[in-house]
Amino acid sequence: MLKEGEVRIPSGCAIAAMISTEGNLMTGEKIVKCMVPMHDRSNGLGGGFAAYGIYPEYKDFYAFHVFFDSHDARLECEKFLKEGFEIVKSEDVPIRKIPEITDVPIIWRYFVSPMSSVLSRLQLDDREFVSRCVTKLNTKFDGVYVFSSGKNMGTFKAVGFPEDVGRFYRLEEYQGYAWTAHGRYPTNTPGWWGGAHPFSLLDYSVVHNGEISSYDANRRFIEMFGYHCSLQTDTEVIAYIADYLLRRRQLSLQEMAWIVSAPFWSVLDRPNTREAEQIAYLRKVFPSLLLTGPFSIVLGFTGGIMALNDRAKLRSMVVAEKDDVHFVASEEAAIRAIEPDAENVYAPIGGEPIIFRVKEGAF
Repeated sequence: MLKEGEVRIPSGCAIAAMISTEGNLMTGEKIVKCMVPMHDRSNGLGGGFAAYGIYPEYKDFYAFHVFFDSHDARLECEKFLKEGFEIVKSEDVPIRKIPEITDVPIIWRYFVSPMSSVLSRLQLDDREFVSRCVTKLNTKFDGVYVFSSGKNMGTFKAVGFPEDVGRFYRLEEYQGYAWTAHGRYPTNTPGWWGGAHPFSLLDYSVVHNGEISSYDANRRFIEMFGYHCSLQTDTEVIAYIADYLLRRRQLSLQEMAWIVSAPFWSVLDRPNTREAEQIAYLRKVFPSLLLTGPFSIVLGFTGGIMALNDRAKLRSMVVAEKDDVHFVASEEAAIRAIEPDAENVYAPIGGEPIIFRVKEGAF
């Protein structure tokens, strides 16, 4: 394994994403290949992928991907699930044993549906109920970590280089309309299975290159609303911020971008426009959700992705397209590796959200 200092780490970590706006299905083979040119941005302590549209036969059920430390932990988890969910299917997540991936936990998946009687009694909608159950499993149950919980999507992650993680999870056997990927180079938090990216809650998934220096302020704010940051990495809080702003506060993706990567006050003071007033209002309402420090992120969600840089653009991010497929990556070389004829290649400015959606009814 490469050691720190033996290779050049241009800015640590690698992110990538691809989405077909026509809803065409693409195997995981391409997104794995995309990560190979960015190998040296990782150090083997974390890699992962999120895929959307991969479970069409179970699209109406929540797909829980779970790490277990032991058989007893799995039994305790299943006992809890049976109290509030109908378990439609329960099985091992298929893996390929390879020497590069070691210390493998029990990796299981469940396709579940919240019981209507339980939702009625608690007066909760199904998404809020699932969110609370995932939080409880991850904070109250020893040896249990639910790392994916959306519908018709799944997160796959491990300790290892991303190309090895892709082979380990046999991603060439899955087909999705959108994929995101991450190679991790942890700087101040441990490399472990739960700490690999993406971080997911419901259908929201986040991959991140950078460091969130505002993490403690962000964490304190978001934990007031029932979220718990327990995974020993700053990126986790971004997934919860997305869920809070988009699902619970019903804000738009643009509004979320204005909050987490807001323009400087000096910029807002100049134009006297309705948009500037709206941004200023959001900054005042959600000051603790501004993400400071260098970052480039890709947020995945049902039907689309959003790529976003910090407002000073301290981390690289490139966007390109070819026909109906749009690409995002830390380096243009990663995009060219899977699409040599990519067009309209450019680097978005800091704080500019790049949003791609699948056309309505295509997935």
